[in-house]
Amino acid sequence: MVRTAWVCLGLCLIPLPAQAAEFYVDPVNGSATGDGSAGRPWRSIQEVFDAGLVESQQWDKYPYTPQSKLVVKNAGAPVRAGDTIRLRSGYHGDLLIDRCYNPGPVTLAAEEGHTPRLSSVHIQSGAHWIIRGLTVSAEFSPTYRRHTLIHLESHSWRGPVQDIVVERCALWSVADASAWTAQDWDRLSCNGFQVDGTRMTIRDNRLLNVNFGISVGATDSLVSGNLVENFAGDGLRGLGNYTTFEYNTVKNRYHVNANHPDGFQSWSTGPGGVGSGEVVGVVLRGNTIINYVDPNQPHRGTLQGIGCFDGTFVDWVIENNVIITDHWHGITLLGARNCLVINNTVVDRNDASPGPPWIRVANHKKGMAPVNCVVRNNLATAFSNAAGVRAENNLRIQDPAGLFVDPARFDLHLLPGVAAIDAGSGVNAPKLDRDRIPRPQGRGIDLGAYEWHAPEVQPVQDNPGGT
Repeated sequence: MVRTAWVCLGLCLIPLPAQAAEFYVDPVNGSATGDGSAGRPWRSIQEVFDAGLVESQQWDKYPYTPQSKLVVKNAGAPVRAGDTIRLRSGYHGDLLIDRCYNPGPVTLAAEEGHTPRLSSVHIQSGAHWIIRGLTVSAEFSPTYRRHTLIHLESHSWRGPVQDIVVERCALWSVADASAWTAQDWDRLSCNGFQVDGTRMTIRDNRLLNVNFGISVGATDSLVSGNLVENFAGDGLRGLGNYTTFEYNTVKNRYHVNANHPDGFQSWSTGPGGVGSGEVVGVVLRGNTIINYVDPNQPHRGTLQGIGCFDGTFVDWVIENNVIITDHWHGITLLGARNCLVINNTVVDRNDASPGPPWIRVANHKKGMAPVNCVVRNNLATAFSNAAGVRAENNLRIQDPAGLFVDPARFDLHLLPGVAAIDAGSGVNAPKLDRDRIPRPQGRGIDLGAYEWHAPEVQPVQDNPGGT
């Protein structure tokens, strides 16, 4: 692959960074002796790393400590920061990227029109990787094994992960789990994502037939626009500080073991174990959680919506979420400080027990009362907040059919003229609704996740965020 450098002509020649290059990997027509060009692609993405064909950085000594320094790894290798490796259709096996800290992004992406298949992607101790458009499944492997499909791992000896983007990938244990028994689900379903590190982005991925969906211990990160469909564990987990989960959809929980599943779950850890620490600055915005879509779904069970039972949860914002579940816990925080629960819609999936689901901000399991928490502008089938929680401009749903467009088909947009319209407070209200429609559209903010609006009003394309 020829790398072209650009220069600026003037009184002197000023060298500029080399132009980004593109390389190709083709498991069907590639060769271990190829040069990575479109005409002579490499054969295996793992061979590219094993042969040292990516110039990167690693720590100068191990075990890693915060005082460790980065030094060049594979100096002079053809692939460098800013480059893209395009993967063609075929089976690429398991990919391990170990101790590769790029000074700028390196992209691994499906070539346009191609569907590269992998059994797993594991980035252990690295930085500045973009993974785009891959299909990852345990069923591609010659021997099926249960594992985590994409693992972004900080390692105590090798070092942390940071600044990694995984987007537009498809993950599944098997593409069709309709013949799985409950025992098959319990024994065979893979976890989707396990994400450690800092400044991680998991965006616009589709997960199907998994155990736990997207589990994030990372801090200062973004989980956005993902679909988790058919899962046995938790749909989303957020254990790190200052991470945003927005516009994700989680649906169809499978009851196959004793796990108490949540659409989203968090808990704290500290010196005294679970519940003795804090999780700070999490934003849950515009997510949709549906217990089940098909009443005849096999292995159907109940689902806690947003379940946060072992605080303390500090400085959280929970806004514009839609929770449709057959459980008591629609949105629950046990142990909270400075948290805002605003403009959410929580409805019961059916009329049977358990339920109806509530919005609840209450005492920590060790008895500490919530401090400076607000529950405002919500629509829910029940509310159960501790004394001292400021609850205002909320409405208990009594007749979903008289309030929403089509609750039987999960359309919880407001009907014109209902009491929820213009009944909210503008204090700290999100600037956009669940559909990114600007608020307000009338005299005041509407209650719940959706703002009633005229048909000609269009969503805002770029999201300015909420509170």
